[in-house]
Amino acid sequence: MVFSSVLGGVIALGGYSLVGPGAAPAQSGQNDEASPVSFTNYVFDSADFVVPEGLNFVYAAKSATPAVVHIKTVYNATSGARNPMEDFFKDYFGEQYDRGERAPGRGAGSGVIVTADGYIATNNHVIDGASEIEVLLNDNRSFKAEVVGTDPDTDLALLKIDGEGLPKMNFGNSENIQIGEWVLAIGNPYEFTSTVTAGIVSAKARNIDILRRYGDQRNRYKIEAFIQTDAAVNPGNSGGALVNLNGELVGINTAIASPTGSFAGYSFAVPASLVEKVIFDLKDYGVVQRPLLGISIQDVDAALAEAEDLNVLKGVFVAGVVSNSAADDAGLEVSDVIVAIEGKAVNNVAELQEQVALNSPGDKIEVTFIRNGKTRTTGAVLKNAENSTERVIAQRSIEVEGLKVEPVSEAMKDQLDIDSGVQIKSLGNKKWAEANIKEGFIVTKIDRKPINSAEDLTASLESARGEGLLIEGIYPNGEKSYYGIGW
Repeated sequence: MVFSSVLGGVIALGGYSLVGPGAAPAQSGQNDEASPVSFTNYVFDSADFVVPEGLNFVYAAKSATPAVVHIKTVYNATSGARNPMEDFFKDYFGEQYDRGERAPGRGAGSGVIVTADGYIATNNHVIDGASEIEVLLNDNRSFKAEVVGTDPDTDLALLKIDGEGLPKMNFGNSENIQIGEWVLAIGNPYEFTSTVTAGIVSAKARNIDILRRYGDQRNRYKIEAFIQTDAAVNPGNSGGALVNLNGELVGINTAIASPTGSFAGYSFAVPASLVEKVIFDLKDYGVVQRPLLGISIQDVDAALAEAEDLNVLKGVFVAGVVSNSAADDAGLEVSDVIVAIEGKAVNNVAELQEQVALNSPGDKIEVTFIRNGKTRTTGAVLKNAENSTERVIAQRSIEVEGLKVEPVSEAMKDQLDIDSGVQIKSLGNKKWAEANIKEGFIVTKIDRKPINSAEDLTASLESARGEGLLIEGIYPNGEKSYYGIGW
C-alpha cells in the first residue's frame, strides 16, 4: 500500500507500505479514465543493456547495500488512534476505506545508517505515529529503534539503535550530480529486502507539492527540492538510499509519480545535502535549525514577467517582505527577482528553498537579485521563525523525583486522543516502580489536574507530599491506566 493523491497521475509518498485490518487493496488501473497518465508497455531485452565503460553498478551496490536497513513499524490498537497518514487511503480509495475499530496496524519502509554507532536517516512518514519501531540490518540483525527527532517540513526523521562498528554510508555531493547521471535506488520494496534498481537523474529541484497537501498543516515551511529519477521505487522503498556510482548517498527516496500506486516511471528523493543538514541538526539539537529569509515568493514565468514588466523569464519573484526579517534588513523589496544564492543560480522557488535551507539562523548569505533591470548583490543574515539568530535546542529528558520524563509530541497526543501528558522514559523512583508503572507510561493527570510539563509534574508531587496520589495516564499502545501511590 502507498499513500496516494492525484497530481496529474498520482503522487504517492514513496514507497511506504502500510498493512492493517480493513485496508483496501491497491487496484491497478483505478482512476484510469480520469488520469492523463497513459500506460506504455515496455519489453526489456537484457542483451541490449550495456554498462558504459568506467561505470560499475556492482561496486556501488556492494558498497552501499549493507548500510540500508528495513524499518518495520507498529501502530496502536485503539478506537481513537490511527496512523497519521490514513487520510491518504480515504483520499484514494474513497469512503469505502474505513477501518472502524482500529486493530494493530503495521508499516514498513527503509532507512540508511549514517554513523557507525547507529544513527539512521529515513522519511518522517515511515515512522510518524508509530508505537514501536524495529530495524532489520542487511545481515539480519534486529534492533529496537528510538526516534531522535523528526522534520515534517522535509519529510525526514532520525532514528537511533544501539550498536557499534555498524556499516555506514558516506554522503555524496548531491549538488554536483548531473541530469543524465546514473544512480541506484536501494531499499525494501514489497518486503523484498536489499533490492537495488538503476536509473538516471531525470531532473533536479522538483516541487511536487506533496508535503503541503498531505503533511502536518501546523508546519508552514515545506521544502521540496526533490531529485527526480527513473530508478524503480515501490512501496517499502521510502527512506531508502539513492546512491551514485561511488556508492555515496545522494538522496533519500521519498515519493513516486504513479496512476496506480506502484512505480510507473518517476521517483523523487530528498537531496543528500539537505538530508545531511537536517539529520545532524536533529542529532545535535533535537530540532532543525530552520533559516528563513522572510519573504513571500513565486516562480518567474512568461505571464508573470509580462504582468510585472520583468526583463527575465527565470528566477524567484519577491511578492512580499516580512518586516524586520533577514530580507528586510538586507534591503530586498517587493518585485525584486532573486537569481542566485551564494553565487549559485536559482531558477525557481524549489532551488531557492534548497539553497537557503542548507544554512542555519545567524549565517550570512549572498543574495543576487534583479531590480529595475539591474543586477545587484546584498548580504542577508538569516533568522529563525522567532525572527532571531539564536540556535534552538529541543527539550531533553528531565529528572523529577527519580523519574526521567519528556514532553509528548503533538502527533502522539493526536494519535492517543489526549490533551496533556509527559512520558516516563526511565523509572528511578521506588514507589512508582512498586506501583507497577512501566517505562513509556504517559502521565496525563495527577489528582485530576492535567500534567503538560515536567514543571507541572514537579508542582503536583510537591503539593501532594505526605498524602496519596491518583495518577491517570495511558500507554503508547492505547491502554489507559490508573495508579494510587502513597506519597
